[in-house]
Order: sequence, then structure tokens, then C-alpha cells
Amino acid sequence: MAENKQIPAQYDVNAKWDACLDLGIRRFVYSSVGGAFAGLLLFRTPVTRWASVAFGAGLGIGSAYSECSTKFDGTSKKVEGLTSI
Repeated sequence: MAENKQIPAQYDVNAKWDACLDLGIRRFVYSSVGGAFAGLLLFRTPVTRWASVAFGAGLGIGSAYSECSTKFDGTSKKVEGLTSI
């Protein structure tokens, strides 16, 4: 009989891919909707409205990529603040 072995969370690649795919889709959609809303409020021409949608989508994909890369690397890169002189 096959035993039910639990895979530790840090080694479960399928769970990481599922989480990253979910995060990427959600951030892409939410950022695109935010860009469309901002484009409707701020711009008059269709070209600039579509550019704001594309910019929002790029922000969403970029933020999802950076978070997923830290999930797969297993390290958390913290940026230290600037010290006052």
C-alpha cells in the first residue's frame, strides 16, 4: 500500500506554481482594471487610455513576478533604508 507522505512546504513546487499563477492572474486583472479606471478619469483619447491599461497590467505582472521569484528562491531580500548623514 502506498503511504501518504507529506511534502514540506518549502519543497512543494506544485503548490508554489499554483500560488504564483493565482497571484499573477489576480494582480494582472486588478491592475488592468485600475489602469482602465484611471484612464477613463484622466485621459481623453483612446490611445492614452489603452496605454494606462497596459501600464497597469505591466505593474501587476512585475509585482507578481518579483514576489514569485522570492517564493522560489526561498530568500527574502529586504532593502535597507537610507541612513541620515
